[in-house]
Amino acid sequence: MKYMLLMQFSDQTGLPPIGTWPPEDVKAHIEFMRDVDRKLVETGELVDAQGLAMPDQARIVRSGAGGSPVVTDGPFPETKEFLVGYWIVDVESQERAVDLAAYVSAAPGPGGEPLNMPIEVRQVMSAPPAEL
Repeated sequence: MKYMLLMQFSDQTGLPPIGTWPPEDVKAHIEFMRDVDRKLVETGELVDAQGLAMPDQARIVRSGAGGSPVVTDGPFPETKEFLVGYWIVDVESQERAVDLAAYVSAAPGPGGEPLNMPIEVRQVMSAPPAEL
């Protein structure tokens, strides 16, 4: 079963932006994330993992007249949280995906303290539900 683990940042979590952390804390955080990836490769559970650019670089694309793209800046100001990265894992159960999410949630932040950031766990569907 494949799951996507979505790492989000939100002002509501009370976490300071990573750009304000001391350099040694940023380095420890990034090394933790690299270790997560290495461990998932070793267990054969990693399908893909990527960090994402900051929201100010995001663009919203919609189909315009004749199918031509209409591009606007995004996300919009009312957005209170944004996706900073994700993992796609292939695991035996939802419980394993939840365990991995909890582990990632405890990534070190300022002063080495666990961030306990929210990690959304969503199954990657391989086909439409049978009832469709």
